[in-house]
Amino acid sequence: MLIVGPSQRGAVAAATRNCAATAQQVLRLGAVLMLAGLVWLLAHAAHAQSPASSPAEAAIRGIVLDAHAAPVAGAVVRLTSPGGTVQTATTTREGRFAFAGINPGDYSLSAEARGTSTRTVSISVQGGREPRTVRLRWPGLRHSRSGSASPAPLPPAMKFSDQPGFTVAGVTDWTAVGGHGSDANLRASEALARDTLTLKPVGSSSGAAPAQASPAQISRDERNLTARLAAAPGSFAPNHQLGEMYLQSGRYQQAVPLLESAWRIDPGNEKNTWDLALACQGAGDYRQARAHVTQLLAHGAKANWYRLAGDLDEQLGDPLAAVRDYQRAVQLNPSEQNYFSLGSDLLLHRAIWQAQAVFRAAAAAYPRSVRMLTGFGAALFAGALYDQAARQLCTASDLAPADPEPYIFMGKIEIASPNPLPCVQTKLARFVRLNPSDTTANYLCAMAILKAQERTPNPLATQHAKALLSKAVALDPQNGQAWLALGDLSAAGHDYPQAIRLYRKAIGADPQLSDAYYRLGVAYDRSGNRTLAQQQFRLHDEIAKSQTEAVDRQRRRIQQFLFVQNKQQPAQPNP
Repeated sequence: MLIVGPSQRGAVAAATRNCAATAQQVLRLGAVLMLAGLVWLLAHAAHAQSPASSPAEAAIRGIVLDAHAAPVAGAVVRLTSPGGTVQTATTTREGRFAFAGINPGDYSLSAEARGTSTRTVSISVQGGREPRTVRLRWPGLRHSRSGSASPAPLPPAMKFSDQPGFTVAGVTDWTAVGGHGSDANLRASEALARDTLTLKPVGSSSGAAPAQASPAQISRDERNLTARLAAAPGSFAPNHQLGEMYLQSGRYQQAVPLLESAWRIDPGNEKNTWDLALACQGAGDYRQARAHVTQLLAHGAKANWYRLAGDLDEQLGDPLAAVRDYQRAVQLNPSEQNYFSLGSDLLLHRAIWQAQAVFRAAAAAYPRSVRMLTGFGAALFAGALYDQAARQLCTASDLAPADPEPYIFMGKIEIASPNPLPCVQTKLARFVRLNPSDTTANYLCAMAILKAQERTPNPLATQHAKALLSKAVALDPQNGQAWLALGDLSAAGHDYPQAIRLYRKAIGADPQLSDAYYRLGVAYDRSGNRTLAQQQFRLHDEIAKSQTEAVDRQRRRIQQFLFVQNKQQPAQPNP
């Protein structure tokens, strides 16, 4: 349990008042020596309340400017320490501000006026040096003649990153994992969390991917750089440039030794160290990659460095360090990428409510980010908010109708949800219209139609779903789930010979499809063949047991986060 005590300033003031009252009594008694002792006590108490004070303290000063380089008066400047403590200062008429008595460390700095904020900048403070001078500037803020800030349109301030509502306190093992509904629903939620990690920023506000050089251009560049390296093997530039070219083309094993050579020549070059960390990660050497990121962070604080540190911590099996790195990245730069990394990591580790909070804040700031809305939908589904999850995914599909991911997510939650979800069937029908030759589109649309039939049966709709399933298996005979659904339709019509044939097709397409063995056993039993039915039931039990053990092993690898809610009681693992 975290107990938030009074501030240091309040404690010193209280001590002063108490000791002053004592001093008056002492003076009335004429005890001069006791007064001298009081002075010593006050000095000692002030020193005890401020253990960080030392000759190594430094200062930060700066100026806030608008889009035309005019000073902004009355802006609130926020200085956030590595531990998350926030100090504020208000700019003078000349737009200046200062923070004194700053302990050495890495800080983030931003300014706010009239509801808009500057970009957050990172600053490294070292003791015993001249005060650091910083300029904060709004790209779109004009300063009016009256001296007040007049904001042009800017993205909303990301207040969640400044004051998160929770603190990651630790991890627990998989036995604390919770969920909603059946174990099948829990497995679906866990699978969606893993799928969320792989979502790409296609169609999001983070921007399009840079254009790639042609193979011919890459070949020419490689020949030229190789020749330069042969002429000067001990030179930084050709080692770095050739290594960077290999990195950008995904040839990580070739990039690493070249970037390492450049690093040995100039270990202080941040760009090369960053490239080397990425190359080591791509080559699977996560520990070496993390060591290089640690080197970068020792000399400064950048959001992308912390985000990569989080990725590497996850790959090295340290999720607690990873989520804290992701939080730091968001604090330094609340970008779409940084918010998505934090939200998806929280979701992976079953921090359902915290993931929802992150995705909700990020979706408000990046309402056209398809993957953010998709991740938000997955987090809402994990918390059993089925209808809300569907609406987020439907909105995501409207933003990028050609992107298959929102459709696939909504199709999966429709199958797992206890009731039909709003808007999903309509959107999946569009998915089929846009992708008539996609087996997944046909299968998911058919399943959504059949889900609706559970409440309001319609023979024509059922026939349409059957046609979509038949098309799905025609497009891909290895679609075991579609064969299974066709078998269920035949079994529902008491056509058990046909159901047996279709269930066997499902098993042939996917021998690990345990439900197909069970339903095949039921079809054999209804047909009067008890011996074959028992064989299928045994096979179902063996496969289901093996799959359960595999899920348990996977859950043991993915630990669950424990949280402390800020200014509240410690929070238990998410239900």
